[in-house]
Amino acid sequence: MKKFRKVLDGLTTSSPVNAGGSPACGSAAGTPTAAPTPRELDIQETLMSEHFQICKTVRHGFPYQPTALTFDPVQKILAIGSRSGGVRILGRPGVDCFCQHESGAAVLQLQFLINEGALVTACADDTLHLWNLRQRRPAILHSLKFNRERITFCHLPFQSKWLYVGTERGNTHIVNVESFILSGYVIMWNKAIELSTKTHPGPIVHLSDSPKDEGKLLIGFESGTIVMWDLRSKRADFRIYYDEAIHSVSWHHEGRQFMCSHSDGSLSMWNLRNTAKPFQVTFPHGKSQRDGRKESCKPILKVEYKTCRNSESFVIFSGGLSYDKAGRRPTLTIMHGKAITVLEMDHPIVEFLVLCETPYLNEVQEPYAAVVLLEKDLIVVDLTQSSFPIFENPYPMDIHESPVTCTAYFADCPPDIIPVLYSIGAKHKKTGYSHKEWPVSGGTWTVGSQSYPEIIITGHADGSIKFWDATAITLQMLYKLKTSKVFEKPKGSETARGAELVEEDPYAVQMVSWCPQSRIFCVVGISAHIILYCFSRHDSNTAITSLEVRLQCEVEDVISPSDTENAVCLMDAGGHSPQPPSPRGNTPDGARDGARDSIPCLKVKDRVIRMPPGYQAELVVQLLWVDGEPPQQITSLDLNSAYGLLALGNCNGLVVVDYLQKTIILCMTTLELYGSADPFQRLTRSPRKNRQSTSGLTELSDNQVSLDQERSKSPTSESRENSFSRSRSSSVSSIDRDTKEAVTTLHFAESYGRRSDVLPAPCLWVGTSLGLVLIVPMSIPTDEQERMEEPVTIAPTSTVLMLKGSVLRFSFLDCTGGLIHSPHEAWRDTHAPDDPERPRRRRLVNFSPCFSQEAGGDGHLAVVCSERQAKVFFMPSQACLYVHNITESSFVLRADVVAISNISNSVCLACFCANGHIMILSLPSLRPLLDVHYLPLTDMRIARTFCFTNGGQALYLSSPTEIQRITYSQEMCDNLQEMLGELFTPTDTPEAQNRGFLKGFFGGNTQTFDREELYSVLMTQRRVCPIVGEAAAGKASRSLAQHIPGQGSVEGVRAAAGGAVGELARARIALDERGQRLGELEERTALMMASAETFSKHAHELMLKCKDKKWYQF
Repeated sequence: MKKFRKVLDGLTTSSPVNAGGSPACGSAAGTPTAAPTPRELDIQETLMSEHFQICKTVRHGFPYQPTALTFDPVQKILAIGSRSGGVRILGRPGVDCFCQHESGAAVLQLQFLINEGALVTACADDTLHLWNLRQRRPAILHSLKFNRERITFCHLPFQSKWLYVGTERGNTHIVNVESFILSGYVIMWNKAIELSTKTHPGPIVHLSDSPKDEGKLLIGFESGTIVMWDLRSKRADFRIYYDEAIHSVSWHHEGRQFMCSHSDGSLSMWNLRNTAKPFQVTFPHGKSQRDGRKESCKPILKVEYKTCRNSESFVIFSGGLSYDKAGRRPTLTIMHGKAITVLEMDHPIVEFLVLCETPYLNEVQEPYAAVVLLEKDLIVVDLTQSSFPIFENPYPMDIHESPVTCTAYFADCPPDIIPVLYSIGAKHKKTGYSHKEWPVSGGTWTVGSQSYPEIIITGHADGSIKFWDATAITLQMLYKLKTSKVFEKPKGSETARGAELVEEDPYAVQMVSWCPQSRIFCVVGISAHIILYCFSRHDSNTAITSLEVRLQCEVEDVISPSDTENAVCLMDAGGHSPQPPSPRGNTPDGARDGARDSIPCLKVKDRVIRMPPGYQAELVVQLLWVDGEPPQQITSLDLNSAYGLLALGNCNGLVVVDYLQKTIILCMTTLELYGSADPFQRLTRSPRKNRQSTSGLTELSDNQVSLDQERSKSPTSESRENSFSRSRSSSVSSIDRDTKEAVTTLHFAESYGRRSDVLPAPCLWVGTSLGLVLIVPMSIPTDEQERMEEPVTIAPTSTVLMLKGSVLRFSFLDCTGGLIHSPHEAWRDTHAPDDPERPRRRRLVNFSPCFSQEAGGDGHLAVVCSERQAKVFFMPSQACLYVHNITESSFVLRADVVAISNISNSVCLACFCANGHIMILSLPSLRPLLDVHYLPLTDMRIARTFCFTNGGQALYLSSPTEIQRITYSQEMCDNLQEMLGELFTPTDTPEAQNRGFLKGFFGGNTQTFDREELYSVLMTQRRVCPIVGEAAAGKASRSLAQHIPGQGSVEGVRAAAGGAVGELARARIALDERGQRLGELEERTALMMASAETFSKHAHELMLKCKDKKWYQF
């Protein structure tokens, strides 16, 4: 605890604080401001540096640029690899883990050690990694780096510890997955093929052991060569040379035949009795031409051949369509008996797997589902129904259904808001899904002790809004809102003109503002429009009110008090008259003379519309074209449900809208707001001629930004035309200090507009791109009836505060250091049926008439943060108490005043800078508590979507399809282990089926062999020495591969345990598993003894029975 003594009373300033801070304010935190008549204020700050730590929590969404897929049929968990080196492991809802290879190399292939709690990854840098999944945060146990050969294919047989690795040179190496040591047993390509072959067979594209004999390895080369290698005798049993390139091979479970897919769109069936030629070649999608030949088809990239007990077999493959039809979508073909079903996909197929009832390859497979990994989606097809429906995906894989353009994060929401949104959104869900349970059901997860309602809002390029339930590190979509339904669709000749007037995505969401208590929701669109929504549980038939605003300021046409049609005059009494809405089609004189003048970018529906329950549009505010120039993008927004007001700003000025009366009460440029208090004494200006490019809002690629160039520029320098826009959500405009000044942030609050004010009153705080802060007091009628009839008056004052850089955030603290929440209105359903006994009246919370004389007369602290600096002012004296220069070489992209909920009086300022630093400052003293270089800013997507929230959490869009959540709270980092799901659960491996005497006698039993004798090597600290199989395997070349020990064991224990209690729990679990296995072994031993005794008894009886019989009596 540290006591801060500050001077508050009797402070007077004759001029605004200059850009570098007032003379009484130093750059170091904790420097007090001198005062002639001091009074002490004691603020107990409870936050310390040990309360903060940066840690990733969970990643949501679809893995960006997926490359590989695998499934554990016993544990029932799924793993997806990506091009950036990431691995997502999915189980039942809540079990979702993200792992990242430090090298960032693309993941080529994934192999589970089935029911062992481990995963092998093969990466594009020719390295194999072994991941330990028996901890909540998987870690690498071993790595093996190949130095001279490129890895192309890996195969790990079921219940084997030997991994077959195929290379680009055509060689096959064998790795022990327990120690990750390379065996000396190598199948060289020149030994596999015939000596008479003159060409190289190409890279290995397939490896698999025979279901009938584990000692036989089937090797498929890209050129079309197939070799059956006898591992015992070290020679080839047979070789197949086919004309077409091979993409995949799949065995029949009996091991007598296999199927290959080829580059010409054909499927070939081979029988081991006769490998001279395939006994069947089919072109599933190839039609016969007149000359009898099949038409050319696309390659079949993968085929799966699965058998069933009670029906005909399944042949499932991807690709193979004919080239005759251009633009056909990717397909997955299911051949079941004579029926062929073609499933069209929305995106290209990356990989697919067939899920079967048994993990044993030599048993009837009984497929029940097919997992299809697409470039931008993951679907699972139900194979047990003839219509092949898909399963409803429980994971949030559709975040990127339309590109994400903005995000908002709300923690500790009202508890009733999530069930309400879910009940409304459930009515609009798609139907036709399979009725069976989601087949990926592995792992365990329970809600942690620290769970509170959390909601994430995403805005998208198509104008849609999605509300997500983010409680307890999960993510589930609650409700979807389409803002495009508010506008008319272009028809005929309007389409071409509309394309010229608006952007490529005219409905793209730029920023959102939401009041969870009143459920008022506001959306800012890229076409300079704002839509205000109210929530209702009942449908309604209403017309949407549209207000059109002509926001401009030209040198020849300076807004004067007489211009009442497009602007509002300043009243001598300190008030403002409301501006009537511009009537549709009725524009000022001369507005229609030139093309594109006084017209909006989009046309609002002007008829009565039926609106379903949920969020219903009430008001649309649009900025108009002016003299052939498009309206400037909206850079700031704030709404207050208690005041019934909405404020918006851009580089031309400020607009305040009364959404209860549906009128415009203020429309002024920032220069007019200053009046005579403008510190730069500028002249009025014309709007900027070039509209900003907004392609960055909707791009789905990782466009890299030159960080050296960006960081060397000042956020307010003249050369920032292509730099970050200054809006809090997305497009922060390039502001020219000489001619441009945008409104960058707005905030309604109960504050003091003048130094002489005694009590707080409704105010609008305005921050600009030049670091100036204006305070605009307002007079709002308190009676409900008067509020709907009397106008709201606004009186801009000469109060101006200054900071370095564009202003980003306002917040307010009371004299004890507690956060002051903005007043709001309690939610009421305006479209509910009237109840005479309970009239619907507005109920306001934290509104100024409710404040007492003592509470309001003590003043409060105003926290103002810009992209370079943070200051704390005491109101109403406007004295600067604290100032802290956040950064000199970079600039702040996002700043939020947040509360750490588990600590009393725990308010801090969180900042994210363009150089990748996350900083936490104490309030009100602005002491640095945390400064971590966490995330280098590589593209605009991160700057557009990064946001902090209460409870020590934050999020950003880590890729165009994924949301990464992080925490900066030490307590949440400590409790993260119990919040995450368990990937591995102890499960018995299913026993192999008994083939029966006759079937085994006539069909041949599956042959097994001891791989240890062939492959085993023992690694000592100094040398490699073969043991039993020295003569067979030999020594592996030390230069071929390098073993890299991982830190997984140490890190895993540290992460999973987190203390002595965790160690004991881990030991107890291991002991339970061992006891369980010993118990099972004891039971099996007892059964074997009983069976042996029974056999001995029957054998003795048979001997006695046949003892005295002659040979002819049998």
